[in-house]
Amino acid sequence: MAAKLSRRERIKKGIRKRIAGSAERPRLSVYRSNKGIYAQIIDDVTGKTLVSTSSMAKDFTDKGSKSELSVAVGKLVAQKAIAAGITSVVFDRNGYLYHGRIKSLADGAREGGLIF
Repeated sequence: MAAKLSRRERIKKGIRKRIAGSAERPRLSVYRSNKGIYAQIIDDVTGKTLVSTSSMAKDFTDKGSKSELSVAVGKLVAQKAIAAGITSVVFDRNGYLYHGRIKSLADGAREGGLIF
C-alpha cells in the first residue's frame, strides 16, 4: 500500500510542476477516497480555496453508484464556480489516473459549464 501512495505522490509532484491555478484560471483539484469524492477550486497565487464540494457534504443529497455521485459532484462544483464568477479552470487529477470516478467528475464539471 505504501508503494501505491508513494507512486501517486511522485505523479502528483510532476503534475503540480506543470500546472498552477491563477485568479483568471484557478485549479480544480480532485481527491478520491473509498467512500466519497471531493473537488475544490483553488487560486494558487493567493493560496485560497474559492469553491469546494464533496459527495460527503451535508447539502449533497444524490444517491447512486460512485461514478454517478462523481458526475453529480462535478455538476455541483461547476454550478458553484459559475455563481462565483469562474468559467475556466485547470484540471488537477491529483496523481490519479484519468478514468473512472475522476473522468466522471471532469465530465460532470464540463456538462455544468466549466471550460478546461
